[in-house]
Amino acid sequence: MTIHKYKMIFGWEEDNGIGEMLIQQILKGEKTATCAPKEQYSAEELKQTYEPVGEILTVYDKNDNPRCNVRLKEVFETTFGNPDIRLVQGEGNGDDVTQFQEDHIFAWKDIGVELTDDTILIVELFELINE
Repeated sequence: MTIHKYKMIFGWEEDNGIGEMLIQQILKGEKTATCAPKEQYSAEELKQTYEPVGEILTVYDKNDNPRCNVRLKEVFETTFGNPDIRLVQGEGNGDDVTQFQEDHIFAWKDIGVELTDDTILIVELFELINE
């Protein structure tokens, strides 16, 4: 596998296996999007998130092991209360917005982030690259 300049990291200490589950979903082609609340980004992190659109990124696990490569197709904003359907589908929830919201409330609550309908999410859409 070729290691690329840009990277995405899935997982964090004590994530109860969520990071590995997300990586497995990417490898199966089930996960083609990720998101995080805009408030979690510094201005520099936000710039770095938009910068590699069109580029290939290497996906790393929480232990800094490269796992696969993806091409970043698009980065945009949407609200948690009315999420863009491409995000919902890319997160593996089909057209089920409610399930998407429940999954993310659960995941983000563990790290102290409360999502509301007005929360702005930064969305990254990507595709798995076999190389």
